[in-house]
Amino acid sequence: MLKRISVLLLTALVLYSCATVPLSGRKQLSLVDNSEVLPMAFQQYNEVKSESKVVTNTADGESVVRVGKRVAAAVETYLNDNGYGDILEGFQWEFNLIQDDQVNAWCMPGGKVAFYTGILPVCQNDEGIAVVMGHEVAHAIASHARERMSQGLVANGLLGGVQAALGQNPTLTETIFMQAVGMGSQVGMLKFSRDQELEADQLGLIFMAIAGYDPRVAPEFWERMEASSGGAAPPEFLSTHPGPDRRIDELKSQMPEALKYYKK
Repeated sequence: MLKRISVLLLTALVLYSCATVPLSGRKQLSLVDNSEVLPMAFQQYNEVKSESKVVTNTADGESVVRVGKRVAAAVETYLNDNGYGDILEGFQWEFNLIQDDQVNAWCMPGGKVAFYTGILPVCQNDEGIAVVMGHEVAHAIASHARERMSQGLVANGLLGGVQAALGQNPTLTETIFMQAVGMGSQVGMLKFSRDQELEADQLGLIFMAIAGYDPRVAPEFWERMEASSGGAAPPEFLSTHPGPDRRIDELKSQMPEALKYYKK
């Protein structure tokens, strides 16, 4: 009887604690607030910067910052105009290029973005950077890290948000939290599910279009990304992502919708 009541309570909590991802319309579990996630995410981002060589005052460094600011401004305008402004609570946008041969980029919760110099030859230009930027920013806008944190708490029977979970099992809660925001993983790289990756593709395509970058370059970027592996192990940026062929097919199917925003 008690077990049945617990299951009913858990089901009610999950149904009550749902949020909607903008543009995709997908419902997601949301037990964690930005106020609980962002401080540690920002701390990790600062640690990455302090331990890395950040590239500034170069054409490449300026391109990353320029494209990032342009995409962020477009995203903010869209969200505020469509009733999703609360998603941006606590965001502090920052864009940095890091000297490293990794073919990689990521965005921490709260808008903290890192590009690695190793991915720039695949990007080729500002529009290529915009493909990656839109995708990574989409992870933060879709609250994928908070969703993973929420799922981890529920799976372990820890309910009521981070502070309540800390009171129940501080060690487990901290582990779930660190995994959700990338703490302890290689240079903060977040490991999202393939469904979340495809959702970030969908949102990122529209975000780059709103920012004034032609979304039709996105499939070409992913073709170059696949070719960059040269038959060897895939770049880190692809290692946890959907297969290139599926990704390109999905992007092409979503192109008519994205082009509506680009034409505007």
